[in-house]
Amino acid sequence: MEKICAVLILVVCQLIAGKSFGQQSADNMQRSSIQPGALLIGFDKTTNIIYPYAIKSVDKGSKEVLVQLAKGVENILQVKAAKQGFSETNLTVVTADGKLYSHLLNYTDNPKVLNIKLGNSINFPNADALFSYKADNEAKVYDLTEQIASRKPVLKGIKDSKYNISLNLAGIYIKGDKLYFQFALENDSEVDYPVEAFRFYIKDSKSAKRTAKQEVEQLPVQQAGNAELIRGKSQQMVVVALPRFTIPDKKVLMIELMEANGGRHLNLRVKNKTIIAAQSIH
Repeated sequence: MEKICAVLILVVCQLIAGKSFGQQSADNMQRSSIQPGALLIGFDKTTNIIYPYAIKSVDKGSKEVLVQLAKGVENILQVKAAKQGFSETNLTVVTADGKLYSHLLNYTDNPKVLNIKLGNSINFPNADALFSYKADNEAKVYDLTEQIASRKPVLKGIKDSKYNISLNLAGIYIKGDKLYFQFALENDSEVDYPVEAFRFYIKDSKSAKRTAKQEVEQLPVQQAGNAELIRGKSQQMVVVALPRFTIPDKKVLMIELMEANGGRHLNLRVKNKTIIAAQSIH
């Protein structure tokens, strides 16, 4: 009888302990989950998100949202809608301190808040913009993009054209931790081509339907040449510098040139073998 009672007591204790552990695990999971912050963005206005540390990674859930790093700084992300009335989507940002930020993006015609500051840097508590002080700083990168813009094309066959507008990848160069993409832009029509966005992102090479995890944005750090307007009956070279990267298996780099208030959008697909064959600059 005493043995039976002892066994029953042991079983009850295990059940209580199991329930307590399960509750504790659920509580820990709830505490560790990251709740996304809501953010309203517009089509005609740019929203600036200021992070306390340099931005290392950006992933957006929809191509109907445009993102880019503010020129010359490492911690300010500029966000706007590429399409009016887009469906709710998300934006994920990882900063140099290892922190992950999750934002829920919704559309509004008139965003009330255009500048959002998230926390403070320990090293720069009163600063908004964190400038890069690496050896190949902004001025050196800009000088290099200017030099590449004057070079003759070394690549052929990676191009797209529509309605007398053409985008041609003329060369890929590498120096240090930067890749430099040289483009030849030509407008053979009489109508100017105002550029809405010049996007770079990695996606699955074969995807019937796009999902949020299929695109990884590559954010330019510098640019030479006019990539804001391609005037009618004109040709020009543009060079864009990006942090060095390679492309995983079964994925490609997509380059999109999108016309503002128009439909002459151009797309290039670049394979990893083209990236790793980039010409070194000494």
